[in-house]
Amino acid sequence: MFEQTFKNLDDVLWKEAGCTTELDYTEQSSWMLFLKYLDDLEHERAMEAELLGKPYLFIIDETHRWSKWAAPKKADGTFDHDTALTGDDLIAYVDNDLFPYLQSFRQRATSPDTIEYKIGEIFSEIKNRFRSGYSLRDALELMDGLQFRSQAQKHELSALYEEKIKRMGNAGRNGGEYYTPRPLIRAMIKVLEPKIGERVYDGAAGSAGFLCEAHDYMRRDDLSASELQTLQTSTFYGKEKKSLAYVIAIMNLILHGIDAPNIIHTNTLAENIADIQEKDRYDVILANPPFGGKERKEIQQNFPIKTGETAFLFLQHFIKSLKAGGRAAIVIKNTFLSNSDNASKALRKELLESCDLHTVLDCPGGTFLGAGVKTVVLFFTKGTSTKNTWFYQLDPGRSLGKTSALNDNDLKEFVELQKSKADGEKSWSVSIADVDGESFDLSAKNPNKAEEAPLRDPQEILEEIATLDAESAQILDGIREML
Repeated sequence: MFEQTFKNLDDVLWKEAGCTTELDYTEQSSWMLFLKYLDDLEHERAMEAELLGKPYLFIIDETHRWSKWAAPKKADGTFDHDTALTGDDLIAYVDNDLFPYLQSFRQRATSPDTIEYKIGEIFSEIKNRFRSGYSLRDALELMDGLQFRSQAQKHELSALYEEKIKRMGNAGRNGGEYYTPRPLIRAMIKVLEPKIGERVYDGAAGSAGFLCEAHDYMRRDDLSASELQTLQTSTFYGKEKKSLAYVIAIMNLILHGIDAPNIIHTNTLAENIADIQEKDRYDVILANPPFGGKERKEIQQNFPIKTGETAFLFLQHFIKSLKAGGRAAIVIKNTFLSNSDNASKALRKELLESCDLHTVLDCPGGTFLGAGVKTVVLFFTKGTSTKNTWFYQLDPGRSLGKTSALNDNDLKEFVELQKSKADGEKSWSVSIADVDGESFDLSAKNPNKAEEAPLRDPQEILEEIATLDAESAQILDGIREML
């Protein structure tokens, strides 16, 4: 229904000088999509109020509504080209009038939980990158053709938007930070089995892929009105540091049916974990925190185990943020299991003693496109110490890459075996009593798989090459004598 519109929109963005990367395409699509969605939502609410004989107070004033400046219509419903701004006038209006107006909502909003605050936050964090008012006019007209009225329309738009985020992630560089393979997320959710009434949290939300997939898993056709309300308003929570990711997360959740997402734009690690109280804790935590980053000394002071590694700080935050009995699934570098530095050892000790690390999923290289590191997923429950850990070595039987990405079928056996934690060719169990009490080394070494041949000494390889060269020379000399 809307696929061609998205393709045409990409063509417009590709020609626009102010948009040079997939990140720019997604950012610019997001703010226009958000305003179009908001306009449709407001008109829908106004019609409902009218049917009930009640007044409706619009969030956006008439002058700044989508239907006024972006897509003015004539009385017969056709586009009004005579009154529509274009060229330099359109750019000037968006930059100097529309965006400042929308930014002001942050100061006027009664609470960060309101859609008014989200409007102000979004337009304080992004900017219009269009430099040609004619390109922007083309993009706006295409965007106006999208509809959010039915569940089927929202579902298609969310799928198309998800594909846009995926392309942004596959484009490499910092785009990959925002994209975790959805089959991996779905497998993590199936293991944790979040339920209506539980609070689900991601403190490194990125594009909100974990929260969106958790929503899709938890939303069923037989939910009552009160359960749907709970799912909408008090189930999914996230925090995100980066501006573009924050905007994408908000739009992604909106397209999944959550009108005012509980996403906060903040640096999660700037919060002292000693200040986390029971009311701040969650039942389920799903996350893929950024790894390889380095945090400043003042940030490290917020954590009992001091380290510059971002992912290790996040792991401490997640353990502290779980309720007793709460479940978590966290993606982390596989070197976390065996690093010999003091911070890694202390963090493994803390995890094993305060939580039941019941499952470790060992992911193959190429799971995360462009990441260049191998990862594992830690599944743990807070409140009891670890007695046994079940390991599963994921092996899809092929090299993973852009043309051969991870799929749901690759993880099917893991999800099934995890229920019983059965040992097999790819799975094994480790008793924590057998783990070294000083290093707490948890290296994922499959005892059922033959060890790979050790790397040979370079000198040995050179000598073998020289021998083979000499043999080849003898054979060639023999052939020459025969000619």
